[in-house]
Amino acid sequence: MGIKIFTKKSSKFLIVAIICLGIIFLNPKGFFTPLRIFTFKLAYPFQKTFYLAGKSINKYSNFLRSLSEIKKENEKLIKENHFLQSEFSKLKNQKRENEVLRSQLELAPRSDFELEAGFVIGEDLQGLGSWIMIDKGKNDGIKLGMPVIFSQGILVGKVEEVFSDTSKIALLSNSESAINAVDLETGAKGVLRGDYGLGIILDLVSQKEVLNSGDIIITSGLGSNIPKGLLIGKVQEVRSSIDNLFQQAVINPSAQFQKLDVVFVIKK
Repeated sequence: MGIKIFTKKSSKFLIVAIICLGIIFLNPKGFFTPLRIFTFKLAYPFQKTFYLAGKSINKYSNFLRSLSEIKKENEKLIKENHFLQSEFSKLKNQKRENEVLRSQLELAPRSDFELEAGFVIGEDLQGLGSWIMIDKGKNDGIKLGMPVIFSQGILVGKVEEVFSDTSKIALLSNSESAINAVDLETGAKGVLRGDYGLGIILDLVSQKEVLNSGDIIITSGLGSNIPKGLLIGKVQEVRSSIDNLFQQAVINPSAQFQKLDVVFVIKK
């Protein structure tokens, strides 16, 4: 019951207040002008404060919005910059690869062999220099056992494993490598093998054969599909085998296995 009375009284008060405010602001015959002026003067400081505060809030809101847009723009520019740097690096690397390939093609014995150029894309992770990976494989006609050369017919190894688009090359320094070789000056024949990544040795040379320091060692072409006459290196040191039955020659290879960028697989 009390709530209904309070509601009726409130409704009457609200109606009277609205009528009074309407009369004051409509100001018939200027009767309430002094009251209106007094009311506006009284409300002016608050109105000014609210206006300035609202303006400041609006400016701050616009400032935050602009900061957000600037941040998004910066992120976009950073992404574009990274993309352009990546593309530039690719183009620069491609240019370098083309220059290296062009220079090597000029030196490669293309008139003697059918060659397939391949870029080195991996190497022995143990740092022993026993193998490399190239970016050519079965799809390019690469097969097991094919010889691999560098520059002017310098032998670096042969194909050990073949995949669809890549191949693993066993270098001459590989301990499992075995290639027939001959001393160009004296005709002494032996088997070239890797010394566990430390170098290459011409082994099983008869004690009757002559080996001299500085002699050039080439492939003999015997017993394999590796052609005769590919350069291997020079004799650095001559010594006897442990059982003294044969001679051995430490060979200084003409190719620097750790610095190979591009090689050529002899397909025919």
